[in-house]
Amino acid sequence: MWLWPPRGGRLSNANHGGRMTTIGIAGAGGELGRRVAELVLATTDPAQVVLVSQLPGELEYLGERGAQVRACDFDAPATLEDAFAGVDRLLLVSTDAVGRRTAEHVAAVLAAKAVGVSHLAYTSLPNAGAVDHPLGVIAVEHAETERAIIDSGLDWTFLRNGVYVDPLLDVWADAVAKGALVNNAGDGRTAFVTRDDCAAAAAAVLTGEGHERQAYDITGPNLLTLFDVAALLSDITGRVVETVRLDDDAYVARLVGAGVPESFARISAEFGIAIRRGLLEAHTGALERLTGRAATSVADYLAANREALAPR
Repeated sequence: MWLWPPRGGRLSNANHGGRMTTIGIAGAGGELGRRVAELVLATTDPAQVVLVSQLPGELEYLGERGAQVRACDFDAPATLEDAFAGVDRLLLVSTDAVGRRTAEHVAAVLAAKAVGVSHLAYTSLPNAGAVDHPLGVIAVEHAETERAIIDSGLDWTFLRNGVYVDPLLDVWADAVAKGALVNNAGDGRTAFVTRDDCAAAAAAVLTGEGHERQAYDITGPNLLTLFDVAALLSDITGRVVETVRLDDDAYVARLVGAGVPESFARISAEFGIAIRRGLLEAHTGALERLTGRAATSVADYLAANREALAPR
């Protein structure tokens, strides 16, 4: 059951220094950003919402609802200042430019500071600062971005999202078809979370009060092993799905042999290592506290997407 607006109610009449508070979402064209934008627009005067994207044409439908849609280029700082102008609270959704993210994010932080943004929320990763994190540059760039935001002097909120379940649906459908869920996560556990839930948490921070200088681990309601996931897949589809556990090199080789690009296969293996080592075992009630509703379980998510799991 959805309980929206979040605790704290609408922001449409909020006041910031004698004027209306303007909310900005940088990265509003992505899978997460669009969801956040739609939730914010459901509770906020559209004229006070700024949607920033490198592909603004994809947001025309939200512009038609009254939101301001602005273009940006994370590699051109001047465009960021123009895009963030007049924004009070800004959500920076991490970009997909792995290897260049620190530079892009720092440019966004500096631009936000320059144009007077007062509160910057950022989508990060649990335990990003861990030494020798298996996710390598992915984790390092999140940690570096968090440090840059803190050092900027802006008020901040970190939304450290757990492992998304949504992009795993196709992987798990393949496991159902083959009767085997292949992984290298061992007995490691993680609290898989939906993008919808992460978006609801972000929208609650943007439209609510009292989140300055807070870091929230946004997770699902249950810690699960991949063995648990295989059991759920079996229960929901009625087909036997066994767990096949491989070492890291064998797992990468298995994926590459199945046609997965090696770079993606290695990232998938790195996530498995991180789960195995407990670095993605964050499990909190932050989402429930922010949104006033329960997080979506993997069981409920899979049941709602039963047709997508059916062998083709």
